[in-house]
Amino acid sequence: MRLAEIQAALKAEGVDGWLFFDHHRRDELAYRVLQFTPGSMVTRRWFYFIPAEGDPRGMAHKIEPETLKPLPGSVTLYAGWEELVQGLGRLLGGAKRVAMQYSPNCAVPYVAMVDAGTIELIRGLGVDVVTSANLIQFFESRWNASQLENHLEAGRRIDRIRAEAFARISAKQKAGDRVTEWEMQQFILARFREESLFTDHGPDVAVNANASNPHYNPTQEACAEIKRGDLVLLDMWAKLDRADGVYYDITWVGFCGPQAPDKVRNVFHIVRDARDAAIERVVSAVAAKEQLSGYQVDDAARAHIRAAGYADYFFHRTGHSIGAEVHGTGANMDNLETHDERRVIPWTCFSIEPGIYLPEFGIRSEVDVFVDESSARVTGEIQRELVVV
Repeated sequence: MRLAEIQAALKAEGVDGWLFFDHHRRDELAYRVLQFTPGSMVTRRWFYFIPAEGDPRGMAHKIEPETLKPLPGSVTLYAGWEELVQGLGRLLGGAKRVAMQYSPNCAVPYVAMVDAGTIELIRGLGVDVVTSANLIQFFESRWNASQLENHLEAGRRIDRIRAEAFARISAKQKAGDRVTEWEMQQFILARFREESLFTDHGPDVAVNANASNPHYNPTQEACAEIKRGDLVLLDMWAKLDRADGVYYDITWVGFCGPQAPDKVRNVFHIVRDARDAAIERVVSAVAAKEQLSGYQVDDAARAHIRAAGYADYFFHRTGHSIGAEVHGTGANMDNLETHDERRVIPWTCFSIEPGIYLPEFGIRSEVDVFVDESSARVTGEIQRELVVV
């Protein structure tokens, strides 16, 4: 376990310790941060406390005494609920302020793993419970050099497949062959397999009004044909099919014809410029060593769309954390769905993907941004104009 690193982070966060809790393996974050596999079944509650200074200690049920055996520190056992409450008081050892997987007002749902009753229990012992959101991001969301290279390589492969997909639609239409959203989704998935890429679902291939549903998913039974004069959106996410793979996640849009209508081109340019405003907000802040929160990045994109008169048609956050899951546990670029105050920290990656979703068509433009200690950069190709399909 990364005990020294965790305790250094606790001191930087200004808390007395980090209290981990689980029941029936509900909090996978706890196992990942502590880097352990329980030594027994987990049908009873366990607690593990890492103080900012001193030795860690745990508490497990008497019928599952081996649960915390892989972790350092002493473990006390309980059976009845009174023993549990008394044992928790001793476990916390005078701590007044502890972090748990809790989020005030559920502002960060990815971290809100501990139930309200357990929070009440700890607070009833005179201990203030604060969110572990920043700690989780620090230990869960930072990449290493190998993961960055895996992301870049996944991006190179996915960018090629994205170009091939648009070319295939064009070739089909020129040949007079019917082509559907579902057929193109299956083409992309086949190419992912050929390129040793893994995705847990998707991709999204959507035309016209279907593109106004950000989580649209065509099926063989329910899909639209892609015709001349249609707008087509490709939202593609995948990672190298290996243990240390991390996702690459993009959205591009094209128009099936020599020139899109003015309204389509205008909306694309608004979305593109909102995306670029958010990118510039990150790039300039990191270069100036300014502390930047996720909500501020969202503000930069949203302000541009609001000024253009389309605020009501941009109804999701500007971006999400990216890691081993396509929606990671780091800071989201969000001041709409939540007010994400988590800091953008080095060696993390996130999407920037504003969109405008009108009744007749939707447009989104998505890139991934990686941040290190002194710079921020888009990790793949950037769409500047509508693809001519």
